[in-house]
Formats: sequence, structure tokens, C-alpha cells
Amino acid sequence: MLYYLFNYLQKCNFPGAGVFNYVTFRAAMAVILALIVSVWFGSYFINLLKRKKVVESQRDASIDPYNTKKVGVPTMGGVIIITAILVPVLLVGKLHSVYTLLMIATTLILGILGFADDYIKTFKKKKDGLKPKVKLGGQILLGLIVGLTLRFSPAVHINETVQVKIEDNKEIVVKSPDVKSTRTTIPFLKNHNLNYADLFKWAGPKWMYYLAWIFFVLLTVFVVAAVSNGSNLNDGMDGMASGNSAIIGIALVALAYISSNAVTASHFNLMFIPGSEELVVFLAAFVGALIGFLWFNSFPAQIFMGDTGSLTIGGIIAVSAIIMHKELLLPLLCGVFLFEILSDLDVKVFLKRGKKHRIWKKGPLHDHFRTSYSSFKEKYPNTTVTFKGHGEGYNTVHHEVKITIRFWIVTILLAAFTLITFKIR
Repeated sequence: MLYYLFNYLQKCNFPGAGVFNYVTFRAAMAVILALIVSVWFGSYFINLLKRKKVVESQRDASIDPYNTKKVGVPTMGGVIIITAILVPVLLVGKLHSVYTLLMIATTLILGILGFADDYIKTFKKKKDGLKPKVKLGGQILLGLIVGLTLRFSPAVHINETVQVKIEDNKEIVVKSPDVKSTRTTIPFLKNHNLNYADLFKWAGPKWMYYLAWIFFVLLTVFVVAAVSNGSNLNDGMDGMASGNSAIIGIALVALAYISSNAVTASHFNLMFIPGSEELVVFLAAFVGALIGFLWFNSFPAQIFMGDTGSLTIGGIIAVSAIIMHKELLLPLLCGVFLFEILSDLDVKVFLKRGKKHRIWKKGPLHDHFRTSYSSFKEKYPNTTVTFKGHGEGYNTVHHEVKITIRFWIVTILLAAFTLITFKIR
């Protein structure tokens, strides 16, 4: 809204009103506003939840395998994150942008889905919350909305190649034609983007294009479901998911800025995506909201984000990467989420099939690191495990802090390596 107000003031020659035309200024404002909203609203929201006794029921169990003693801590903290994202975006974002609308839709759809899950757990006292097929259905719906919008919206197009030339001491940007493209960026390879249409050359020139878009939409559904579930699994320790996601968000801000600027896109030899500067603003608010949430969620947590936050966070990361045609970078950038999923699958397959060997002591991965080998052998005396870890002393709340910080460090390394791939291709 402020963007449109200052745009009008600029037309009236109001001094300084043109500053809102700079995406860097609006992104900085989004970060600041998100921090202020999350800290101010977060304090009010936590007190409200405490008065209403809205706490995570399974945290109050008398038997706590990790002796964390987190009793009476409010949940549904994702409402703070969502509010702190949407308020700055509504104030400084371009609300007519298709990318802004997609990101808002992502936030609301998965936010409502996660809120329903938390509501059932908290108020209905059903520990399992929403049925998995209902969660998956919501994620599939969002994936279809995003994929089909990118396919059919006339406002969505890219320039597959951009060159910057100097003529008469002037910088001239030469772009390829605006197209609907099924190309995506491949890490490490310069001048080589993967075109999903190439996977269907056997179908002939006409059908390979249609099949490529069908594949892209299905891939979008898969990526949204995978990353949102990975973020959900990562939310198991104070500050874990919010810290990791903030780091990932910073990397995505850099990628969005590069993709939205013809000069930087040319420098890194990437596709230019007109209008995607609004992703910079949205993701800046996303990062600010998560850092602000850490004010309350860092150890010892005053509030848990719940599925309201974790599902929304994962969806935002997935959809923003898909819009930028950077979805193939997610296994590297979100490597922590990936291993959370793999470790959880390993344990579930073990329990279902009764295997005698498993890779991790426990899943998701962060629980593996705070489970002692002795306690594992006590529960599964006839089972072997690939990564044993230390024998004792890992079931303490103090070790939870160390695990969280080490996960942050790993995510920083993965984010840095993701950005470096553009220079070492």
C-alpha cells in the first residue's frame, strides 16, 4: 500500500517519494518492519496463548525421552511468523505482481493447513493432528496452483539469455525474447540449463512441449510437498527450523536479486526473470520474520512455531525457488531438510519391516544426535546401526543447544556453497 502511495506522490513531484522504486530500499524496509512486527506482536501473542492455556499437549507428557522439561510452552507460534511476513509485504510490496500473489497464496494456504493441524492437536487433544492425506492434499493443491499459474499466466515469462554490451560508453542490455520456458538452472554447469522438454524428445516437437509442462507441474507438487515436510521434520528443537530457514532465506534473497536484475543475471550467466524483484521484498520479510521469531524461539523457547509455521516456511522456500527456476538447487541449499527426511524414512522402514540394521539411531536426524548409543541398544538390543555416535551424555538439554548451532553452521556452509556454484561452473 505504501508503494502505491509513494508512487502517486512521486507523480506529484513530492521530494524523496521515488525511493520506493528501489527494490533494495523496499527489501530493507521489509526486514525492519518484519522484525518490529514479530517482536511486538510476538510478545502480545505469547501472553494471549498463556492466558488461554494454548500449549502443545504432547510436550506435557510425564515421560520425556530427552529430559527437556518443556512443559506449558505455547504453540501455534507460526501465526507470529505469518503476520510478520504479510504486514511488510502488504505495506511495501507490489500487490499486483503475480509473484507477490503466489507467495501470499502459499503463505495463507499452508498457514491455514498447519493451523488446522495445530488446532486439532491442541484443542481436540489428538496427538496425530490432521490426517496425512489431508496435509498432502493441501500441498498438492498448492503445487497445482503454483505450477498452473506459472504455465498459463500472461504475466509470467523469462529471458533465457541476457548480455550486457558497452557501446559509446553506454551499457546496453541485450535480451533474448520473452518466453514461457521449462528451463531450469543446473549447478556447476556454465551455459547449460536443463530444459525439461529435452526429456521428451521421443514424443516429437509438438508433444514434447506439452509433456514438459505436465512434468514441470508435477515436479512443482513434489518439491512443495518435500520441502514443506522437510521443514516440518526439522522443527524439533528450540530455534532449529527458524534458524536454518532464515539462513536459507538469505541465500534465496541473493538468488532472487541476481535473477531479477538483467546486469547481474548476465554476469552470472543466469536466466533473467522480469518482475521477480518482488521475491526479494517478500523473502526479505521472510528472513526478518524468522529472525524476529528467534527472539522468542531460541533456547529456552517461549513459544513453538507448530505446523502453522513449519509447513508455511517450507512452502515459501519451495515456491520461491520454483519461481526463480532454481528448484534443482534445493537438495544442496536445503540439505539439512533432505537428511531429516531420509533419516525419518530410514527409521520408519526399519520399524515397519523389522530390519536388523538401520543407518541412524533415531529419526529425524536431529534426534539421532541427541540419542545415546547405550539407550538405543537398550531399546533395540538385537539391532545394529551404521552411525553409532557417542555412548553417553547426549540426553541433556544443553546438548540440544549445541546440536542446533551445529545445524545452523552446516546450513551456512550449504548456502554459501550453493551461491559459489554460480562462479565455479
